[in-house]
Amino acid sequence: MVTTVVWGTGNMGRAAIRAVEAHPGMTLTGVLVNDPVKAGRDAGDLAALGHEVGVAATTDVDAVLATSPGAVVYTASGDLRPDEALSDVIRALRKGAVVVTPSLYALYDQRNAPPELRAQVLAAISEGGGSLFASGVDPGWGNDVLPLLISGLGSVIDAVRCQEIFDYSTYDQPDSVRYLVGMGQPMNYEPPMLAPTVPSMVWGGQVRLMARALGVELDEIRESVERRPLEATVTTPKMGEFAAGTQGAARFEVQGVVEGEPRIVVEHVTRIHPSCAPDWPSPPSGDGAHRVIIEGRPRIEVTVEATDEDGNRSAGGNATAAGRLVNAIDWLVTAEPGLYDALDVPLRPPTSRLGRKHP
Repeated sequence: MVTTVVWGTGNMGRAAIRAVEAHPGMTLTGVLVNDPVKAGRDAGDLAALGHEVGVAATTDVDAVLATSPGAVVYTASGDLRPDEALSDVIRALRKGAVVVTPSLYALYDQRNAPPELRAQVLAAISEGGGSLFASGVDPGWGNDVLPLLISGLGSVIDAVRCQEIFDYSTYDQPDSVRYLVGMGQPMNYEPPMLAPTVPSMVWGGQVRLMARALGVELDEIRESVERRPLEATVTTPKMGEFAAGTQGAARFEVQGVVEGEPRIVVEHVTRIHPSCAPDWPSPPSGDGAHRVIIEGRPRIEVTVEATDEDGNRSAGGNATAAGRLVNAIDWLVTAEPGLYDALDVPLRPPTSRLGRKHP
């Protein structure tokens, strides 16, 4: 059994606790939180399992890492605190843990990560003997292992397009939605996530991963961004009111250009209400989906709709990201210590879990 710690109990952390509890080869031995209000609460309570698991959350990082866990699932957000997230991950690596995380975008395509960042991580791995795998859903499996798997069904491949199409009013992270992405802000506000070069910084690694797997050289990576205002004020169940004239939808593309043509494209279509930008792509049902389109012969289109936490599509996406990471741990603990990416770590069936009761 791999002793496993979940560090962070937000949207991703809740799903990670459930994934660890469901895995027959892992035992949850620690839960780390930043908010003192959560300290002392049972992991089962924090993850809404409906029963206690006998592991109380704590803010004491040193005490938890002193137990030398076999694995750490680091789910604390890195969007607005990338330096702190990196520091936390390095602490765990120095203790010899296998660390999986969605929080360090720069390390999704670890071979092309900034040299100084890569050097810090490799030094910690060398010191402790652990491993690191950073991935998620989008960026993550939605634009690495899934499109590459589907591309293998084609005879002629002209282009690969990966889409995330979501209503962000279902996403339980108001600060990110309103300020990082800019929903509900005046149209002259520049959302940090949509600022020039940022989409390429976050999703460009996924384009490079796909290009490497497909055996093509990229001329360059381009990006485009569009934003639309709300025509009328809307009220959302989870995040309240968004005023008419403020940003109600955003769309961007990160394009991998091959011989002058955009051949590998990651596209996001994000709304705060379905009434905004109705001419843009929409999910086939519900509040969100991930879609892969392989242009070629044959043309192939695959749409993934995941739900969790009472049918929520954002929670479903988070759960798939947690599943990808947690299910990689047993492979990583048998591999050589190192820094891995999605092309290294296989996506495998959940052996011995078919028909098991939900945790």
